[in-house]
Amino acid sequence: MAQLSSPLTPAPAAEVLRERYTNRLPASLGDLTGPSRGVVELPLHVAWSGLRAYDLDRPRQRMSLYRTVLAEGQRDDLTTLLDRDLLTEQWPVLRTLVSRHIRQVWEERFPQLPARPRTTSTSTSAA
Repeated sequence: MAQLSSPLTPAPAAEVLRERYTNRLPASLGDLTGPSRGVVELPLHVAWSGLRAYDLDRPRQRMSLYRTVLAEGQRDDLTTLLDRDLLTEQWPVLRTLVSRHIRQVWEERFPQLPARPRTTSTSTSAA
């Protein structure tokens, strides 16, 4: 029995995911002009089930919103729902909550995203 073969070999899943996330990236972090306070309601194509409204003033909800938008949002969603300063501030923790494909494409395109939390220059001592 003859086997049918295709001249096109499917790309590995990792490559497909990396390309998908790379194509969604904004040109610069400065393009991220989303809100930094208040309640944000995600569109259905980003959050099709579960929680859709997030209070940016509540750190866990803010982190959850950013995680969802990074994973499910298109380029326009990224630029209108994410704020550059909030993303940069949250990135050291957020990078551990997203897939490695998302983390890699963001960090390759934007090396200024910090891998570790920023330390403060002032120290406090216990009395």
